[in-house]
Amino acid sequence: MTFKELGLSDSILKAIKEQGYDTPTPIQTKAIPTIIKGKDVLGAAQTGTGKTAGFTLPLLERLSQKKPPMAKKQIRALVLTPTRELAAQVAQSISDYGKFTPYRSTVVFGGVGINPQLATIRKGVDIVIATPGRLLDIASQKGIDFSRLEFLVLDEADRMLDMGFIHDIKKLIKLMPKNRQTLLFSATFSSEIKALASGMLNSPTLIEVAKENTTANQISQVVHLVDKRRKRELLSQLIKTKDWRQVLVFTRTKHGANKLTKELEEYGISASAIHGNKSQGARTKALASFKANEIRVLVATDIAARGIDIDQLPHVVNYELPNVPEDYVHRIGRTGRAGESGEAVSLVCVDEHKLLRDIEKFINADINKVDIEAFRPDPNIKAEPIQNGRGGGGNRGRGNSRNKPRSNSSHANNGGSHDGARSKNRNSNRNRQGQK
Repeated sequence: MTFKELGLSDSILKAIKEQGYDTPTPIQTKAIPTIIKGKDVLGAAQTGTGKTAGFTLPLLERLSQKKPPMAKKQIRALVLTPTRELAAQVAQSISDYGKFTPYRSTVVFGGVGINPQLATIRKGVDIVIATPGRLLDIASQKGIDFSRLEFLVLDEADRMLDMGFIHDIKKLIKLMPKNRQTLLFSATFSSEIKALASGMLNSPTLIEVAKENTTANQISQVVHLVDKRRKRELLSQLIKTKDWRQVLVFTRTKHGANKLTKELEEYGISASAIHGNKSQGARTKALASFKANEIRVLVATDIAARGIDIDQLPHVVNYELPNVPEDYVHRIGRTGRAGESGEAVSLVCVDEHKLLRDIEKFINADINKVDIEAFRPDPNIKAEPIQNGRGGGGNRGRGNSRNKPRSNSSHANNGGSHDGARSKNRNSNRNRQGQK
């Protein structure tokens, strides 16, 4: 199967060729023809399978097939994402694949000034990529017209629900015409996702290309058991002795990310942190430096788990295990992308043994445990409750992760507050702008 056989026009095929792709991935093979036919889609695929191109390519094709509105200032397509990084990634994809088309696009999210975003939209764009909170702020200022919207895409819908965006999404939906094509993509399907889809999609085509809750086969997974106080020492040794040049490291909290970054720098390993308390400029700079191999380690909270797209990223490290098993899949999915091999290493202390069991149960596989003699954990150390991080406690499992929005306290710890949870008490635009 080739991209041409999927029904894409020459201008889009030319852009695909410039990007160096010639063979569509399974999700692209299934999704592109279905979307071009105008059908609503409920799509699920493992992270790193080419899902973004799976909806951006046919979206561009559909725009070319339909007569544009007379008013140039009315948007035709909207893509909603949970985080700034993912919004930027989707915007880049649309820019790359739409290079030889006349369509204008823009990306809007919090953490930067709203006025330039308003000005760009008012000048007229065809496609908007946005986080729900900032877009709702713009809509509340009558800065965007949805009346001619033809396409709505919800990317990483499970993450948006998990981050408390459901109310913002429902408010935005009420502003849109019912006669539209809707695409909902998610790395995992839960009952909540299916309920959301049933209220938004019209007789959707279900597209799944991988078993739910699985990790990519090309990712080598390993666990090193180690005392909590010696994790930094072990991580530093692994990086230096194995000569890892590009390592994405996940922590639970923003404070933990900052602390680990400082300790690695003191140990002679170049590092930078990326999380919700960082300004958008700092986050963009850190990610760019990491991609350019100017820094060796990028330390991130889960806010980055779905928004970092790096070609051939070789190593992901769980410095601390996530409290929600799904996040393990999304974290390690930053490596082993597009068929490339990758390595995922987890440093697990006694406090996290239950989290590890929950993850193994979730992915239905035992993760290889490799003993490092010099770092064998002290058997006399007793497990302590995990107070910080997503979910608010070490014993919180998958069952509760999607049943209710996160509390403010848990979001303050996971680095997601700037793009995620939107409290019922955030009534003013000023408060909104400070929290996205």
